[in-house]
Amino acid sequence: MRVTVIGGGLAGCEATYQIAKRGIDVILIDAKPIVKSPAHKYDTLAELVCSNSLKSNDITVASGLLKQELRLLDSLLVRCADSCRVPAGSALAVQREQFSVMVTQQLENMPHVTVSHAIVKDFVPSSRDQINIVATGPLTLDDMLPSLRQFCGDFLHFYDAVAPIVTGESIDYNSAFSQSRYDKGDADYLNCPMNKDEFINFWQQLTTANTVPIKHYENNVFEGCMPIEVMASRGIDTIRYGMFKPVGLTDKRTGYRPYAVLQLRRENTQGTLYNLVGCQTHLTFGDQKRVFSLIPALANADFVRYGVMHRNTYINSPTLLNQFYQSITYPNLFFAGQLTGVEGYVESIASGLVAGINVSRLVQSKRLTEMDNCTMIGALARHVSTPCVSYQPMNANFGLLPPLANNVRDKKVKYSMLADISLARIKQYVDSM
Repeated sequence: MRVTVIGGGLAGCEATYQIAKRGIDVILIDAKPIVKSPAHKYDTLAELVCSNSLKSNDITVASGLLKQELRLLDSLLVRCADSCRVPAGSALAVQREQFSVMVTQQLENMPHVTVSHAIVKDFVPSSRDQINIVATGPLTLDDMLPSLRQFCGDFLHFYDAVAPIVTGESIDYNSAFSQSRYDKGDADYLNCPMNKDEFINFWQQLTTANTVPIKHYENNVFEGCMPIEVMASRGIDTIRYGMFKPVGLTDKRTGYRPYAVLQLRRENTQGTLYNLVGCQTHLTFGDQKRVFSLIPALANADFVRYGVMHRNTYINSPTLLNQFYQSITYPNLFFAGQLTGVEGYVESIASGLVAGINVSRLVQSKRLTEMDNCTMIGALARHVSTPCVSYQPMNANFGLLPPLANNVRDKKVKYSMLADISLARIKQYVDSM
């Protein structure tokens, strides 16, 4: 039986690994380097196009629990991320080019894997001997959209924003200080404080700055990726209680908590590049430099990448897929990644893992396997396959898990208990396999 994975992003690479490690031949087809979306820069697989962070490693945080589940299930992508880690407090941030190269080399050198480069237009299997996984991601090329429309009948889309990156040497370190929030981690974030007057001026300029004209179909923006200027337009304190919150931080120059703080996160191990955390934006390039330079520590910042807006496409999965990420109409067709409506790097990896495992079982004429709903992986699969009134992309979160039998008020304790249940179920699953 011929197995093909279409799309060399995080989900496609994880699915490919899960299939090949079970001794099944698989072809991974990626459009790069023949063609790239505006957000892609490298020729390698598994490119991180937005943040370089895979979020927290703490299992009492949903993303941390999800990564630990994936480690127990032998995720190639999480293993590579762990190997390419750069300092980022309690978060798992990676050196993105090193990560992409490592994943590419692992798959290219793996038995049973053939990496091919082509532009795929039609993805529905043409025979019973063909199984396809579509993992073309939120930046699915226009060439495939006609087939996607025909398959879906209707499909949804939203637009995502990418944060700017500045050089480390251009930051004013006399105006910034190193500290992780509440001193968790190793002070891996650079904090750019502002007093009240500085923040008010920044907010005024941000909310009146020029933005790139938005087309009518760009208005459906995922709340978790909202451009900072849109968030700021909701009120002067919206971002000060959000991405600019000063809680848990102390300005070493004054000994007091600042009025507002922008955090910068390393893009690489050397600390030569920093990402403006939470500052995804749709401002024009000129106004990005003008507005963000109003932050004292960034007064002379050298912007090596400006924020850009790009299309994120996803299908109405609950009407099309089951809990195995398998097409309801075509049993030999699976989907994975953000195209299904899971939102985030690690969530995409998880969907690729589930799809890959189940494609392997389909090839081996085994019953498809469902992840327990008490696990974050299983809960995401349930979100993708459960009918709802208005389907929206979803990050991993504890609200997806079944509640505890007894109500626990302390969130940290509650999440710890839910994490223990989840990891126990994953270990049971591993033992049963």
